[in-house]
Amino acid sequence: MAKQKTKKNDTGANLGFEAKLWAAADALRNNMDAAEYKHVVLGLIFLKYISDAFEAKHAELESQKKSGADPEDPDEYRAASIFWVPKEARWTQLKANAPQPTIGTLVDDAMAAIERDNPSLKGVLPKDFGRAGLDKQRLGQIINLVSDIALGSAADRAKDTLGRVYEYFLARFASAEGKSGGQFYTPSRVVRVLVEMLAPYKGRVYDPCCGSGGMFVSSEKFIEAHSGKLGDISIYGQESNYTTWRLAKMNLAIRGIDAQIGHGDTFHNDTHPDLKADWVLANPPFNDSDWRGELLKDDKRWVYGVPPAGNADYAWVQHFIHHLAPTGLAGFVLANGSMSSNQSGEGEIRKAIIEADLVDCMVALPGQLFYSTQIPVCLWFLARTKKNGRFRDRRGETLFIDARKLGSMVDRTHRELTDDDLAKIAGTYHAWRGDKGVGEYADVPGFCMAAKLDDMRKHGHVLTPGRYVGAEAVEDDGEPFGEKMRRLSTTLREQQAEAATLDAAIARNLKELGYGG
Repeated sequence: MAKQKTKKNDTGANLGFEAKLWAAADALRNNMDAAEYKHVVLGLIFLKYISDAFEAKHAELESQKKSGADPEDPDEYRAASIFWVPKEARWTQLKANAPQPTIGTLVDDAMAAIERDNPSLKGVLPKDFGRAGLDKQRLGQIINLVSDIALGSAADRAKDTLGRVYEYFLARFASAEGKSGGQFYTPSRVVRVLVEMLAPYKGRVYDPCCGSGGMFVSSEKFIEAHSGKLGDISIYGQESNYTTWRLAKMNLAIRGIDAQIGHGDTFHNDTHPDLKADWVLANPPFNDSDWRGELLKDDKRWVYGVPPAGNADYAWVQHFIHHLAPTGLAGFVLANGSMSSNQSGEGEIRKAIIEADLVDCMVALPGQLFYSTQIPVCLWFLARTKKNGRFRDRRGETLFIDARKLGSMVDRTHRELTDDDLAKIAGTYHAWRGDKGVGEYADVPGFCMAAKLDDMRKHGHVLTPGRYVGAEAVEDDGEPFGEKMRRLSTTLREQQAEAATLDAAIARNLKELGYGG
């Protein structure tokens, strides 16, 4: 096999280029923590992107002036789904002034001008580049660095250069920041498992804890990869952290994804109260003990039991169910404890959900997939109804997949699922639920099993896949049992004799040293 010259990540981006950009951007950090400088760097990249896209369109309109085109007409850009960039906000102006001590204020003014002229970005862009604590010399260096990256041309947009850079940076920032309040950046491969399994081609997609919007981006990529129409899905989300909400808005804006993303606490201020989604995709905060559940004891969402105030896992599960359309499907990440916990009534809630026949599939994932936590996780898949005409009738049946042995280590602490792993997990689910053209499903000992409701009752309504899939079949080596036992017995006796000889030698040495006892 030919040696690969450049290593690529999930998105196909050149890691050499991205790593170089990261290293240079990281120089801006100085005494700032990752959470703070994330918005500085990503804000500049966003500004460069929309300026590049604007300049490319501007040049096109300049060439069409004789035909009546006006390069300074904002409507010309909006008609092409390109943000209008006023003169004072254009990248050429910022680059020209990068060495000046006023560059921070100029960037802030540019951000404000773009928000003023593009209502969809109002309140989204960072505007704290002029603050005293930000090294203006380093800011200028970053502007010069970003200036060398072509992001907004038609060719670059087609290659999704900006999206790739953004994705890489988000992952690196997640690793640098570590965990905060149980919230973790969802690795792209985990997101892909969810998306590939659910296959959201049409309808409303909802993520009530959307972070930087990775679930939505992956859904759009899935549709494009399968020759679907991006306009066939509508996107709804919510994020409680204000700075992360802004990041999500930018992340979706650079990709031209139209989405309704609300800001606020999903439990206490649901910005989409009447939404019934065809698809729910989410990675809620793990084991969140600070969700103020004691204020929501009588909430209409708790159909299957009041979730404990000390853990929001089953509040999230019931929130997802509440927002599912009559034929909707949900896929989400939870900590492994959610599959078996009986604390504070969680077992009774899980039992009620199982008895309502809502659990479609459970997937146990390998450890070390996340950048900043070693908490083992699983994937839940829920179906409002298992008889909806889209797939086969699966009533009274749940698929269990134990994928803990899949994946490969990419460094000492981080594991990734391969393309083959993704295909194996998603393909198993699709075959089981009866997708067309994917082959017949069959139980595989040690990996997957289609369990009946009675099976789950026998296991005390525990949803851990390892309880159901059994042991992996051992391949027959062809050696007769009697011969194998004789061989193994001989080997054992030889090893025991060798151990006795070693014990005697150790005893003699100890005696010579005066420790013979």
